[in-house]
Amino acid sequence: MKSLRYFLVDVFTDHPFSGNQLAVFPDGGDLTKESMQKIAREFNLSETTFVFPKRNDTSDFHVRIFTPTTELPMAGHPTIGTAFVLAHLRTIPSREQVIFEEQIGPVPISLQYDVNDSPSWISMTQPLPKFGSRFENTSSISEMLSLEESAIDSRLPLEVVSCGVPFLFIPLKDLSSIRRVRLKMDVWERLLKNFEAPQVFVFTQEVELPTSRVHCRMFAPALGIVEDPATGGASGPLGCYLVKNKILQAFPNAADFISEQGFEMGRPSLIRIIIAHGPNGEFAKVVVSGQCCMIGEGTIRS
Repeated sequence: MKSLRYFLVDVFTDHPFSGNQLAVFPDGGDLTKESMQKIAREFNLSETTFVFPKRNDTSDFHVRIFTPTTELPMAGHPTIGTAFVLAHLRTIPSREQVIFEEQIGPVPISLQYDVNDSPSWISMTQPLPKFGSRFENTSSISEMLSLEESAIDSRLPLEVVSCGVPFLFIPLKDLSSIRRVRLKMDVWERLLKNFEAPQVFVFTQEVELPTSRVHCRMFAPALGIVEDPATGGASGPLGCYLVKNKILQAFPNAADFISEQGFEMGRPSLIRIIIAHGPNGEFAKVVVSGQCCMIGEGTIRS
């Protein structure tokens, strides 16, 4: 049996035991996909990442991301947390830019360092958005969420958006409604299991913290995630949804705001989202940023 070193990190937070948990294996060695999936299932966190040497000259590292049940093409908190660990280990030189090769292709990452030369804020650039279907049956969606239909904000669409991974965005009217969400699995299986975006992202413009702009929750049963305390992969698409539907305006050429998530799970998370516009109003750049906190390290036998 082999011993593999791993690190535990809390992502999208600056203090322990909040944010989104992540296990990072900075040296994946010769692990197979099957072995990585078994390890991710053993940890049973939202995601576990494995780092390998770069495979081409367009990236610095090859990173693979696993939920307990499947491999992901891209994800936000695993990307940011992995960069934090590699910078902490000085595997990433003390510089501002690095590129991960993930399944969707190259993912640019920017790092800021504090006065002690430790990584502080880490940002990832996500692919430009793709807008998918709109879900018109609000009655069925409210049933799935265990809410009355009037809890859904009818001024906004129930819309699929992807910046690498598709999510169905569901606007709710207030904090009271979002706190009462309980996902009914039988209704989810009927409505969304085979839908183009089985991941359910609910949000409201009523917030807990004065510095936040939206309050969010995310459910991904298809990925083995009952609820996620912070979803970086959904945060870029969320920003694009808000800009497209004129909830946020890009003045002079970018929207810059904070999304809060994980409060209902006792793991508060803060995600900074920047959506930049081009000269003709088109989406030009999608950036998601956050802080990280090192929790521990160890070895696992495989």
